[in-house]
Amino acid sequence: MSCFTNMWTILIIASIAAASAEPITFYGDKVFRVVPQKPEHVQLLQSIASFTKLDFWVPDSALLLEVGKTADFRAEYDVAYDVQALIAQSGMPFEVMIDDVQVAIQKQLNSNIRSAHSYLKYNELDTIYAWTANIAAQNPDLVSRSQIGTSYEGRPLYLLKVGKAGANKNAVFIDCGFHAREWITPAFCQWFVKEAVDSYGTDAQFTSLLDNLDFYVLPVLNVDGYAYTWTDDRMWRKTRKPNKNTKCVGTDPNRNFDARWGTAGATGSPCSEVYYGDTPESESETKALGDFIRSNLPSIKAYLTIHSYSQMLLFPYSYTNSKAKDHDELLALSEGAVNALSSLYGTVYTYGPGGKTIYLSSGGSDDWAYDTGIKYSFTFELRDTGRYGFILPESEIKETCEETMLAVKYIASYVLNNA
Repeated sequence: MSCFTNMWTILIIASIAAASAEPITFYGDKVFRVVPQKPEHVQLLQSIASFTKLDFWVPDSALLLEVGKTADFRAEYDVAYDVQALIAQSGMPFEVMIDDVQVAIQKQLNSNIRSAHSYLKYNELDTIYAWTANIAAQNPDLVSRSQIGTSYEGRPLYLLKVGKAGANKNAVFIDCGFHAREWITPAFCQWFVKEAVDSYGTDAQFTSLLDNLDFYVLPVLNVDGYAYTWTDDRMWRKTRKPNKNTKCVGTDPNRNFDARWGTAGATGSPCSEVYYGDTPESESETKALGDFIRSNLPSIKAYLTIHSYSQMLLFPYSYTNSKAKDHDELLALSEGAVNALSSLYGTVYTYGPGGKTIYLSSGGSDDWAYDTGIKYSFTFELRDTGRYGFILPESEIKETCEETMLAVKYIASYVLNNA
């Protein structure tokens, strides 16, 4: 008992000390994977999290921990060994997924030279902005750029419309970069546009899709957060708007939509990673997305929101375990899309309704889109399953994007023929 007491004391002192310094580097931070076997294990993890900051990767918060479900979280260097000892003494199965987060971050980039845009690298926000202008200017018959809003910090939200000009075309909306640290997702949105431009006229399936559908592509929704991950905190997740009466900044944009807002899997605590905001669409970024989709609702037949990580394809609902009215069709479509994805590199994806497949969460954009009238609403959780997590190396961008393209084209083809 005294051993546990001493560890709690160390954790409390360490967390107070950590609070006085800005976490810019992550030397010695560890990412643990645990599988709670009984309610006491869940309580232990939640108790540790209440004394010191644990950065939950999967699920998004200690609130969402469940017996029998795997959880990944980052512990800061000054408490990591004590956290490990507490978990070990509890008898809970665990492993260290990442031994030093800063080392993993440094290995994520092939080089620190970021001078030009590359589809095989993670690009900073300004580089992505310049790319959106360039690809539209170079391919005016296929790509156009518009601004659908402005972030809290004043950054533009650029949207690319991809497709051959035509009347009364249905559309697929794709967004990336909801959560700032999920760098592989903006990489995919850029890759999608590249493939559209490169494939038109040479790939029969993609050419047909571009002739008959429009694709709205939002490369980065959470532009302030994404920029912040490059300059201040690689592990930042939320938006960057200050919250009232607290020093804690940001809202989880994927808890900020009017889809059972403020209920399961979200919290009203502004310091939480799953803070749902003051009101639905309280963030200028989520409001811009919502306004655009509402304005174009008659034509938008599919909504694909790209996240990472876990290798999952999810569909409504996430805010309840009740089945959506189109459950059977969405399940069959998910199975086909996942099979298409796996056909290239054998990557295994899980699929199903969000609430039952991963965990309950409210205020998500896919549930909102579905309830707004977009039947084919899906959330992708890209590579990997936890070896790298949010720190997926640049060496995996190409394969991740190539296989994901197959699933997206599968869904788009189905939409073209059935919407």
